[in-house]
Amino acid sequence: MRESKGILLPFLALCFLFTILSCSSKESVSKTSPKKSLNVWHWMTDRDETFVALAKKYESQTGIKVNIELYAPSEAYSQKVRAAAQGDNLPDMFGVLGEKRDFASFVKAGHICDLTPYMEANNLEWKKRFFPKALAVNEFNEGNSYKVKPGIYGAPIDVMTIQMLYNKDLFTELGLDANKPPHTWEEFINIGKKISAAGGSASGGKVKMQGLVSGWGEVWMIDCFANGLAFNIMGKDKVLATIKGEVPYTDPDWVRVFTLFKEMQDAGLLYNGVVSMINKTAEQLFANGKAVFAFNGSWCVNVYKGMNPDLKYAAFLPPKVSDKYPQSIWGGAGSSLMINAKSKNKEEAIAFLKWLTDKEQQAYLAQETRNLPANKESLTKISPVLAQFSGAMDYSTHPSVWGVSEFSPVIEAFDKGIQSIIIGEKTPKQVAAEVQTVKERELAKKR
Repeated sequence: MRESKGILLPFLALCFLFTILSCSSKESVSKTSPKKSLNVWHWMTDRDETFVALAKKYESQTGIKVNIELYAPSEAYSQKVRAAAQGDNLPDMFGVLGEKRDFASFVKAGHICDLTPYMEANNLEWKKRFFPKALAVNEFNEGNSYKVKPGIYGAPIDVMTIQMLYNKDLFTELGLDANKPPHTWEEFINIGKKISAAGGSASGGKVKMQGLVSGWGEVWMIDCFANGLAFNIMGKDKVLATIKGEVPYTDPDWVRVFTLFKEMQDAGLLYNGVVSMINKTAEQLFANGKAVFAFNGSWCVNVYKGMNPDLKYAAFLPPKVSDKYPQSIWGGAGSSLMINAKSKNKEEAIAFLKWLTDKEQQAYLAQETRNLPANKESLTKISPVLAQFSGAMDYSTHPSVWGVSEFSPVIEAFDKGIQSIIIGEKTPKQVAAEVQTVKERELAKKR
């Protein structure tokens, strides 16, 4: 027995020593070659679960862990990104919300990586995936007014267009052809008169309805609608000349733009309280069959699906006012992501962004979130309504690609002025004069 113990004790000691050395060796390996990980910040609540699923797939394929962090609402997200930029604590990948000048300030501060060489590698393989108008949102061209080095500084992960929608069932209730939305302003106004003549209801009062709903309490949506009308009435060049200060807002063409909002109100086309309505409320009203028309973006397809899967509706271009210039809508990149130029994982982050915008992942995003994919090759698996939004991409424009930006106080006076026209507080000519006064004040400050 003593002899056995004498043999066993040295053996156990040897095993114990081996275990310690083994653990030490593993710790040493883990310290010298840690597992790569990336941090991604975003604000898109409707896409968070899908992003997380894609991150897990990427980790299984590459071994690189991607931490998806959601910060919402968008205002809170923007504040977090600005604070992180000031402290040089931005994640490997993030997005910049706001106007083009905000985007430019991040680039000039050295926070965003120039993706141009990556986009143009291998015969433009990455760049060719995207709708050009979507990629343009993330580009700065030669001689841009923001004084940013020309290049591509982000990649779109989805695209959007903002159009008109109509409820097919309510069209039928009004005695209209459910497959023929209005193409001209006159047709549009006449439908408003039909809604008014029906006393705001149809089917003997069983189906209550009103005209157009939209989140015009969020003034950027008024701006979007008005810009489309302006492009159609006077053309892009004159609109941009106005922003540059070369054409006044008192010009007859601009007075005509303002007057169109009065015409809609007078014809009974606008939903009661539309000027104070947030877009979520507008979406609920349209989804529940309370409004004949809506003005909304392609993201609404996912929203309406959740609110009322049986809703029968279609998208169409805003009615044209003039034949002189083409119709125009806001569109382009819906959401874009950028790479932190100061990240130690910059190359890995770029590789992940490239993977995220590839055909397979884009198709998955489109199917799961019902948003339009930024990759042109992924359009085969979208719904008919989304296809209508996608088909309007050729008509799209956006302030972020114009190369010039209107002063914020002017935009505020413009949009709030339209609200005052709708509620009858001011005339179109009064609003035009007030907006021009603000414009001249801002131009004087700049000088």
